[in-house]
Amino acid sequence: MSRVDYYNDPNAPKANSIAVAVSAFIRHDDGRILMIRRTDNGLYSIPGGQLELGETLAQALIREVREETGIECDVIDVIGLYSNPNHVIAYDDGEVRQEFSICFRARYLSGALRESSESTEVLWVSSSELSDLEIHESIKLRLEHALEGKSSVYFT
Repeated sequence: MSRVDYYNDPNAPKANSIAVAVSAFIRHDDGRILMIRRTDNGLYSIPGGQLELGETLAQALIREVREETGIECDVIDVIGLYSNPNHVIAYDDGEVRQEFSICFRARYLSGALRESSESTEVLWVSSSELSDLEIHESIKLRLEHALEGKSSVYFT
C-alpha cells in the first residue's frame, strides 16, 4: 500500500483515523545509525510500524525492527512522543491517519541486515551521512532529538 505524508500542508486531507506507531533509533557498536528505505514512499526512515493488538510497545518495536531489517534489538528508553495533527499520512485505501508515534532508543543485539516487504534498502549510516538521504521532516525531527541525547522526553 502506498502512502503520502502531508506535513504542515494546508491542502492536506483531513484525518479520519489514528493508530499507535513505534519507531526505533538504533546505533551499532561503531556509532552508525540503522536506517531503512521504505517501500511505500521511497523515503529513508528509522524502522518502525504499528502496534498490534495483544502486544506491548516494546514487543511491537522489537517485532517491527526484526521484520523490516533482520536486526534484533533491546529497548532502552523513550526519545519522544510525536502526535502532530498537522502531520497526516494518506493511504491509497482512503485512510488518512494523524501522526501518533513513540520513538524509542534501542540497542543493537545481533543480526544481519536484510530487506523486507516494507524496506527496499537497509543500511547503517554515520550521522554525517544522514544529510545525503531523502528523509521526511518528521523522521528528521526524531533523529535530531535522538542525536541531541537529552535526558528529557520530547513530546508534542
